[in-house]
Amino acid sequence: MFQRILVVCTGNICRSPIAEALLKAGLPGKTVFSAGTMAVVGDGADPMSVAVCASHGVDISEHRAQQLVQPMLQAADLVLTLDRTHSEWIHRRYPQYRGKVHKLGRWLQDEDVPDPYRQPKAMFSAVYGQMDAQVTEWLARIK
Repeated sequence: MFQRILVVCTGNICRSPIAEALLKAGLPGKTVFSAGTMAVVGDGADPMSVAVCASHGVDISEHRAQQLVQPMLQAADLVLTLDRTHSEWIHRRYPQYRGKVHKLGRWLQDEDVPDPYRQPKAMFSAVYGQMDAQVTEWLARIK
């Protein structure tokens, strides 16, 4: 059903690389990629994201940020955003993809994932846990 899944956040250095890695781990054989609405193009994942993922046995050290562009949305079967602002950004610019855009937290009270950028490691850990639970809900529906 869903072969290509796109995860979207703001800078594509904190949240979406984590969610991308969690989805990839749970969906072998599927294509999962991420981008940002205001990406820090070419930058690696935030060091705190890398560290928190590593503490869970997940390696995102090779991640490089990319800007969300229309061909990515067109290629994706499912687009998962980290908060309401990302969904709205896509809906305003690319309304034709509205039906495939959903929040990662859709199944858990439609919750947003707060941006941990420039926050302490504890915030990154909390965000990791929140996204892990959200990804688990999606995996139950996708598989």
